[in-house]
Order: sequence, then C-alpha cells, then structure tokens
Amino acid sequence: MVGVFAHPEAANLAYLGLYALQHRGQESAGIVAAHEGKLQSYRGMGRVAEVFGPKEIAKLPGNQAIGHVRYSTSGGSVLQNTQPILIDYRHGSFAIAHNGNLVNARELRGRLEEQGAIFHTSMDTEVVVHLLARVPGKDAGERLAAALAQVSGAYSLVCLTETRLIGVRDPMGFRPLVLGRLIDSGGFVLASETCALDLMGAEFVRDVAPGEMVIISAEGIESRFDLPPSPRHMCIFEYLYFARPDSVLDGIHVYSARKRIGQVLARLHPIDADLVVPVPDSGVAAAMGYAEASGLPFELGLIRNHYVGRTFIQPAQHGRDFGVRVKLNAQPEILKGKRVVLVDDSIVRGTTSAKIVHLIRSAGAREIHFLSSSPPTIGPCYYGIDTPDRSQLIAAQHSVEEVGKMIGADSLGYLTIDALYEAIGSRSLGFCDACFSNDYPIAVPTLPSSRQLYLLKELR
Repeated sequence: MVGVFAHPEAANLAYLGLYALQHRGQESAGIVAAHEGKLQSYRGMGRVAEVFGPKEIAKLPGNQAIGHVRYSTSGGSVLQNTQPILIDYRHGSFAIAHNGNLVNARELRGRLEEQGAIFHTSMDTEVVVHLLARVPGKDAGERLAAALAQVSGAYSLVCLTETRLIGVRDPMGFRPLVLGRLIDSGGFVLASETCALDLMGAEFVRDVAPGEMVIISAEGIESRFDLPPSPRHMCIFEYLYFARPDSVLDGIHVYSARKRIGQVLARLHPIDADLVVPVPDSGVAAAMGYAEASGLPFELGLIRNHYVGRTFIQPAQHGRDFGVRVKLNAQPEILKGKRVVLVDDSIVRGTTSAKIVHLIRSAGAREIHFLSSSPPTIGPCYYGIDTPDRSQLIAAQHSVEEVGKMIGADSLGYLTIDALYEAIGSRSLGFCDACFSNDYPIAVPTLPSSRQLYLLKELR
C-alpha cells in the first residue's frame, strides 16, 4: 500500500511506490486519486505494469492518491475484490486500502447483513466501510477509529478523503507502515515498506506506531491514539520472507537480519559439503551468511527467471506448481558431483521444496542438505499470510526426518525459535510467531473467517 499527499503527480508517485512493493501482491492493483473535491479510481487484475500505463495514470489527476497491490487472504482473486475500495456515503467520499486480515470479519459481516447491509465484495476490508457508515464522529478520523474499535485482527490501512490522507496501524502492529517526506514538494507519503520511499523520491521520517492513526492534511500531520493499547506483535515472517531485503521494518534492516540468520544456521547445522546454494531470491541473504560463517563457497546453483512472480503467493496450488517449473533453472556446471547445502527461507507446504530438490538432484548434485532459515511452520496464519489450513503445513503433520525424506533431501535442518530471536532481536521487542509456536496473540475463530477457502474448494 502507498499514500501520497501534496504532490502534483500523486497518482504517478503512487504507481512508482506500488511498483517497488510488487512483491507484496501480484493479483491486482488499484489507485484512487483526489482532484477538485472528487475521488476517482482505476483498478485492474494483474501486476502494476499490466494494469497501469500512461493513459490510465492520466485519468487520475490530483495531488493526493492511495494505491494497493493485492495478495488475497480473505476473498477470492477476482476484479470485484481489487483495492482500494471507494465509497460515497453521507459524509462524502472515502477510499481505503488494507494490508492484513480481520479475524472477526465473518461475524461482523453476518451482523451487518442482518441489519440490511449489501456487500459488493467477499473481502474482510469491506466490513470496515460498512461500520464507518454507521458510527458517529465529527471527522473522518473519529469515525474510522470508532469503526476500527469493533474489528479484531491485523490491519495497516491507508485511507483517502477529499482533503485528507490517513494511515492506521493496528494496536499490535502486525503489519508494517512507514511515513516519509517528499524531497521535492515537501509533501508526505505512507508506504508498507521503506523500499518504496527511494523510488517515490521520499526520505524516511518514522514508522507509524502500533495503534497510531496519522492524519495528513493542509494543516499538517496529526497523530492520534484512539484505540486501546496492546502488546506489540510484529509479524516475524515479514523478516524471513515477505518484506523486500532492502527494507527496514521497525528499525530492523531485513537483509542484515537474514544474513545473521544464515550465520546462526551455520552454527546450528555444520555440514561437510562443497558449496552453499540459495533458493533465490528470499534465501540468498541467509545462504550468504551461512557461507561466510562456515567458510564454504557461495554459488548461484539456481538461476531465477525474474519475469516470473513469487510462487508462494499464487492464489491456488496449480499456480504454485507452474511457477516452480518456469521460475528456477539449475546449473549442472556448478552442481554436478557436489555436496550441496541448499538454503531456503522456509518450508510451508513442502511441494515447492520437493521440486527444487529434484531440480538440484537432476543437475547432478551428489548430496543435498536442505536448510530452512525459519523454524518449522506448524500453525496457520490468521493475520495476513496465506497459510489457512493446518493440514497443508507439512511440518505440522510430520517429523523433521519425515519431511526430509518427503522432499528428497539427504538431510534437513531448521532454524530454532530461540536462534531466530538471536538473529532478529529479543523476544521482548514483541513479535507474532504463531506460525512457529501456535501461540496466537489474538483469539482465532474455530472456523475460517475467510470465504476464500470455500471459493477455492468450489474451484477444485
């Protein structure tokens, strides 16, 4: 997500910011811009460059804009579920973009439907705008705070009215959100990650704090804390996989953290091998750290086709299978006859890992020792990462030895949770590691809050 305030080409800057954040979602993209007291929207399916060109950007004049790239965790991957959502209600126009997942959305939706609400999407985000239309408040900030007081779960939001840009982070801070200042115009931007700021021509100001609402207007920046405070629980998986390595999340440089993880892996799992090979791109930094600490050569035994997207966040298993086949190519000249330490960011379902091990084996590797730079994923995520069903998580169903055999590796090693915090930061900083520990900071529903599960089952 991105937001732009006080720049004559706000939509174009939003486009650039979304381009830098493409790794966070590849299913759809959208921008809403404010011009002469009106909000205008353009959205489409596909990646940013596929949805937007000069003609589309030209349709979005104005000096304020917000944008979104979608990775569906609630609601199917269809055009009606693209964001930002734009509504007109009794207080004017309002647009909202959401990163995260609301665990009580299904309950709230049922209650709102009983009251006569008509929903146009299957996204949890739409619940927020229906609540917004029903609550009192003298301004958009008060009304949004009153609406958010009724929801539970993970959300970082960027919102737009005719005169204001608003950013909100949930009280536990599950998902990142940063504030930047435009160098040329003196305006401001909001973005999910700091990596978007350089391309937008902005300098980092600060992270939006958990529970904080930032309201940007012609009068300046207002900071509010209307929501009840909670212990911080930043998603640990952002540092392992989801965030871009050149981003800084809550003061922690992602690339450096991943290198430290690799160094810790070398201490936990010393292996007599010939070389270290990363699974690109998210395994590269950890593999470099392992190679440096172990003294083994670092080699790019797998070459990635960068015109193929991230396979983990494809909306269906068929997409993941196809992505693996076209995404990576093994180099026999590097791998033949070698004992390989293969480093990846995680093993979630195990299907991708098995295919990668097969690629390396087919290229002539003599031994393959698979190392995961995260602990075993044993719990589904209800806060914005698409691992909704425990039965899909290979480590939740099998021992380490069984998983190693299933993916075809000669040995398998995981990072431990204690070692993870040694590399990233103290537990006392406050992280959510429910996917590794089954310790959920917010009570989760007994049934999935997402209708996506049922949509997927109908498609299979």
